[in-house]
Amino acid sequence: MGAVICDVSFQPRCNYETTLRPRLLRLQLNWPDAKTVHGFRNRLDTNDLAVAMKFNHPQKAATAHAITDLLAANGVDTHDDLHTWLDHQANRTALRTVKGVGPKSIDYIGNLVGRSHVAVDVHLRAFAADAGVPDLHYEQLRAVYEETAALLGHDKGGLEHAVWRYKSEAA
Repeated sequence: MGAVICDVSFQPRCNYETTLRPRLLRLQLNWPDAKTVHGFRNRLDTNDLAVAMKFNHPQKAATAHAITDLLAANGVDTHDDLHTWLDHQANRTALRTVKGVGPKSIDYIGNLVGRSHVAVDVHLRAFAADAGVPDLHYEQLRAVYEETAALLGHDKGGLEHAVWRYKSEAA
């Protein structure tokens, strides 16, 4: 869970493959007890997350702390707990109260725990623009991708990931 929380907190506006992924793998190796929110929270009590992640960005670290506190306060401890917890709109709304968490982050964290969402980021926006789709609000563009996946008979999260992979390697 520590890696999931850090993934969603540190991911915005950084190169995932070269910057974030190696740090997440190192965190999992060095903090094996952070597989649960409880274990991750215990680590945060005694370790500096920015140092552990080798990522000096106070706001992103603060976001990780706030997500951890919110999940712990709501009894969310495992991937399965978070997967189920995200079923409720009130919980998704609660996540939005954390500074640095927007609709893309919520969709993304759902993907990280096995849900199938379209998390619209700059890559998905660029792909849509290249295809002639007008600039739409987040929810509208997510709906376009979801409808496209349904029409093509694809999993919406799978389509999102394929587009992300294509555009992120082209960038």
